Amino acid sequence: MIRAPATDWICDAPLIIAHRGASAYAPENTLSAFRLAEQLGADGIELDARLTGDRRVVVHHDRTLDRTTSGTGSLSDHSLEEIRRLDAGSSFEARFAGERILTLEEALGAMAGRVLINVHLVNHDTPGDSLPEAAVAIVQRMGLQPRVLLSSFNPRSLRRVRRLAPEIPTGLLVTPVTGRLKRRIVRRITPHWAYHPGDPLVTPDLIQAEHLRGHRVVAWTVDVPSRIRQLFAWGIDGVITDVPDVARRVRDERIR
Repeated sequence: MIRAPATDWICDAPLIIAHRGASAYAPENTLSAFRLAEQLGADGIELDARLTGDRRVVVHHDRTLDRTTSGTGSLSDHSLEEIRRLDAGSSFEARFAGERILTLEEALGAMAGRVLINVHLVNHDTPGDSLPEAAVAIVQRMGLQPRVLLSSFNPRSLRRVRRLAPEIPTGLLVTPVTGRLKRRIVRRITPHWAYHPGDPLVTPDLIQAEHLRGHRVVAWTVDVPSRIRQLFAWGIDGVITDVPDVARRVRDERIR
């Protein structure tokens, strides 16, 4: 178990974390999506981090550029200079034309003073790359350890983060696609402060068991109001959602 002695991620109310920003309403992983998430009442944002061909950390989810940008091919085949020329908004809606892929420094600089930031280290397809070290160096250089949580499906990445920066909280992502035995093994061998299960995996017993282990529990990706309400009632510590406004309304109902 890892305890983060000085983190802003500890909160009595369940946290609302906007998945890739307010990605139901704006192009994912863009500044527009992040700013909208804050406006809609999110406590934090989740964003994806990958390495470019010249080893710069940028905010992008897919291995390729095709789905969300005007570019094509693998992200890792392009330099940061080339990636900066791409449009990352038009494929969502024409009114977002001109949105750009951000560097991690740019995203943290714009948003870390306003919301918490969960940085998803997306290197499951390149597990030996230098993404964990690069991300840790950026967070430390900017002095944002209390505001940032680094999450990954990759046990190796979280072990490297733990070795380099025990002061930064980490989240172990797990998916329902992975078998139960493998999930148990990965959980036992991976240092993590928070447990981030896919929504279908979450039960009251799982939340209780992880709390007894000293872990926070944050479910992804939860968009249905009735399910958000149920998870809050079960005592979950947070939800990652495409619709932070919906989750905020559910939470406000509980407070009234």
